[in-house]
Amino acid sequence: MGIDDIINKAKDMLGTDQGEQISDTVLDKASDLAKNVSGGKFEGQVEGVRNSIDGAIGTEGK
Repeated sequence: MGIDDIINKAKDMLGTDQGEQISDTVLDKASDLAKNVSGGKFEGQVEGVRNSIDGAIGTEGK
C-alpha cells in the first residue's frame, strides 16, 4: 500500500458520518490544547482556524 492509497482511504473516511465525528473530536482537542498553551490569549483565532479546517474537511453543510 502506497502513500496515495493511504491518502485516498483517509479522504473516503472523512466523507462519512463516523469520519466527521472523529475529525470533530480531533479538532476540538487540538484547539483546546492550543488555547491552553497560549493561556487563552488567542482563543478567537484558534476557534476561527478550527472552524475553517472543519469546513474544509467536514461533511456538515456539504
